[in-house]
Amino acid sequence: MILSRLSDYLRERRRANLADMAIGLDSSVSALEPMLATLERKGRVRRVPAAAGCGTSCCKCDPASTVVFEWAGDAPAS
Repeated sequence: MILSRLSDYLRERRRANLADMAIGLDSSVSALEPMLATLERKGRVRRVPAAAGCGTSCCKCDPASTVVFEWAGDAPAS
């Protein structure tokens, strides 16, 4: 998968969690993480702070479902 496909996915949806992106792009979370890191460094996506939990300490949520990224736009021209 290339960065443009991931960029298009987030650009269209504006915001998505890591698990949904993996499903929607037919990829793995581990394959998406370095690409998202690259897009984050370029200022095109940003990680959304995790929302408050459900109030319990069971930790049964899939960590990939709690990591959310949103499209921040194209990097400014240099």
